[in-house]
Amino acid sequence: MTAENEREIYHKLEAMKEIRNKTITLERLKRSILSEVRSGDQEGRCLAQYKREMELLQQEKMSHVEELRQIHADINAMETVIKQTEESMSRKLSAASRLHEDYRPLKSEVDLLRRQCLGLERLPDLHEEEGSPITPDRFPAPAGARAAFLAPAPRKPPPPPPAFRSALEQDFLSVSLRQQPPPMKSCLSCHQQIHRNAPICPLCKAKSRSRNPKKPKKK
Repeated sequence: MTAENEREIYHKLEAMKEIRNKTITLERLKRSILSEVRSGDQEGRCLAQYKREMELLQQEKMSHVEELRQIHADINAMETVIKQTEESMSRKLSAASRLHEDYRPLKSEVDLLRRQCLGLERLPDLHEEEGSPITPDRFPAPAGARAAFLAPAPRKPPPPPPAFRSALEQDFLSVSLRQQPPPMKSCLSCHQQIHRNAPICPLCKAKSRSRNPKKPKKK
């Protein structure tokens, strides 16, 4: 293996680490956004009920003059509740919008890394996830945001060896499903960290051996 190939493999390993860390941060942002949006939407549903109640109270006011004083008190109380609810809804949806400003560029970066380094499809948008309360027009994307993912990719480096590519794919799936680092061990020849199940070291090509080999059973 040439020094150039070794550098390319090292860069791919670094890219895997970066993608893993940024994917974890992306998932945290996504959970926060979904939580704020669901809470804000619940406040919106309550707000619609309160406004309907206000309409009924106004009708009651016109038809029952003798109860006017009590109805005025109810109206004042309901106006206070509506104002508080509107403020709460606005705060929650504003918080979701601010979180999305952090989420959107990070997701674009992760999508680009997935496509350029691993040849993977982009992650689904928030409104594309099953059961998401977010509609496509909730957080409109700026012009050209989607085009960045669809733009032609720069020339890709040659693919890694099959055994190393298999280990990379296994590591990436482990991160996606469990959000935990893959099991690693030190190569006994070059002392670099490699996947615990790799049959050979992808860096120095030395055969991977266990520090505690199993002893043959006595017959």
